Amino acid sequence: MITGIAHVNLTVPPGTLDHANEFYAETLGLNPTPVPELQRGRLAWFNIGPPGGQQIHVSFGTNDPTSTRHPCFKLSTIEELEAMKTRIYEHHVRGGPAAPMAADKPGRMNSGQQGKEYPNRFFARDFAGNRLEFTL
Repeated sequence: MITGIAHVNLTVPPGTLDHANEFYAETLGLNPTPVPELQRGRLAWFNIGPPGGQQIHVSFGTNDPTSTRHPCFKLSTIEELEAMKTRIYEHHVRGGPAAPMAADKPGRMNSGQQGKEYPNRFFARDFAGNRLEFTL
């Protein structure tokens, strides 16, 4: 029986693992963790919470920046959700090579489908075009 998700793999352009580290570690607050020795320089791994749990893996590849496929990150409180939204939006506005391509603006309606089933969430696209959802 399936008991959870060990990791989700997202793709970024070749040579941009430093951007992935800036965005996923510094902006999102995920914890970088070592990758297998033979894959160093080609992958980045990030723990979600304590080691041994769920991870985000980043590898080289191409993306369709209009794709709706996405992982959804869960936060504990509305305050944490709003703080994350602000951090991501501020990085988007600040710009730079690791800046998100798009980010929902704090205080505005989220860019996803609307409805009572989705009361607290927002979306962003990382620097490589991966769509990301954040919710409670």
